[in-house]
Amino acid sequence: MDAMEKIVDQPLAEAESAVREALFEEGFGILTEIDVAATLEAKLGVHRSPLKILGACNPALAHRALDVDPALALLLPCNVVLEGLGESRTRVAIVDPRALLGLGRSETDAALEALGAQAASSLERAMGRLAG
Repeated sequence: MDAMEKIVDQPLAEAESAVREALFEEGFGILTEIDVAATLEAKLGVHRSPLKILGACNPALAHRALDVDPALALLLPCNVVLEGLGESRTRVAIVDPRALLGLGRSETDAALEALGAQAASSLERAMGRLAG
């Protein structure tokens, strides 16, 4: 899967706060939040390094996508993954919306291509705000 990735020199909690703020500045809100590590520990007794998935959504872009094809709801929201790499580093990965919007399409749809490019640009700007 295509993704935008960056390692930040921050613990997961600080990186998460920075990611939320950067996404907010680009018009994205967080619709879902899954603490994968806590869920695996609670359900399976498995301990693993911190891993969290945030479901980010820009309402204006989502509305445009759903106008093009309501089935695109299957691809919403955009997943943002935060993975703790020790106590002071976090890997941040955001799914590339251009790749998502290309799923299942046999022909290039200009409206979806433009929408994917706009969403990717916005997410790349958000990623650029994170300290390296």
